[in-house]
Amino acid sequence: MSETLRIKRPDDWHLHLRDGEALKTLVPISAGYCQRAVVMPNLVPPVTTVAAAKAYRDRVMAALPDGQSFNPLMTLYMTQETDAAEVRAASACDEIIGIKLYPAGATTNSASGVTDIRRLEPIFETMADYGLPLLVHGEVTTDDADIFDREARFIDEILEPLVNRVANLKVVLEHISCRNAVEFVNSRDKLLGATITPQHLYMNRNAMLTGGIRPHNYCLPVLKREEDRQALIAAATSGDQRFFMGTDSAPHVREAKESDCGCAGTFNAPVALAVYAEVFEDAGALDKLEAFTSSNGPRFYGLPENADHLTLKKNSWRAPAKVGSGNQQFVPWLAGESLRWQVTGT
Repeated sequence: MSETLRIKRPDDWHLHLRDGEALKTLVPISAGYCQRAVVMPNLVPPVTTVAAAKAYRDRVMAALPDGQSFNPLMTLYMTQETDAAEVRAASACDEIIGIKLYPAGATTNSASGVTDIRRLEPIFETMADYGLPLLVHGEVTTDDADIFDREARFIDEILEPLVNRVANLKVVLEHISCRNAVEFVNSRDKLLGATITPQHLYMNRNAMLTGGIRPHNYCLPVLKREEDRQALIAAATSGDQRFFMGTDSAPHVREAKESDCGCAGTFNAPVALAVYAEVFEDAGALDKLEAFTSSNGPRFYGLPENADHLTLKKNSWRAPAKVGSGNQQFVPWLAGESLRWQVTGT
């Protein structure tokens, strides 16, 4: 087996960069291996308008070091007040790639999210008419929903009825985490795609709970059973164009992760590509890695693949123990652990 792997430069189709001083630490990490990234809008306050999205993009670009090339693709945060005029404006803006649906209370900074999806039917129809994708955090948030079943229930109770009613709506089911989600994507046509994170491919729920609570492995949707992980690996390594890379790298400062809050989010950007390579190697599918990281996402979104390349080498290294400093210190996922593949250049 080759010790060197050269692939087209990847894109991250689901990324959190936060805001303010954190951008100076976080933007260069993702820009170091991704040409484009779909940037999530769950700031405080959320990014709900085209004007706010453009302003946020300007702040991201201001944090990009000289010599790095990076294209942040922005998203709007859907609320119950999102209107058709804003959808039309977003569809006409080259810097905006879609609108993000967070069920209210589903995850970090989602309090302003959607509470009644049926009332937004005209908005979904407008999005379909203008070809603007809906990016979905797919979990129900009702009190009776077991946290390990929230994604499966969302698909059955909300998403499948929605895509049946609005048949030409383009949807990305983000950070899928269970076998049910894989089966649902497989049952639909090319208008439905899905991103898969490195943590959901690399770990099951034992990694979050065995031997004590592991806060840096805690994300939403939570890690699931081993049978779910195996279904995700099969999907990611299949070459199916509907599955593509979205790290959902979601940093929180150390104090927010290692506390009684234990904020949801896995800061995987420093190790994401190395972990994807390990998973694909273990599955005997390194020849499919480029499709997952670099080809399937652009095809789904109707964008060109990146022209430049990136090289990974079989080279043991340890994930950094921390990045940033002062009150902007972040602990990466797998901090201090040994990894087999390393990004070494173009």
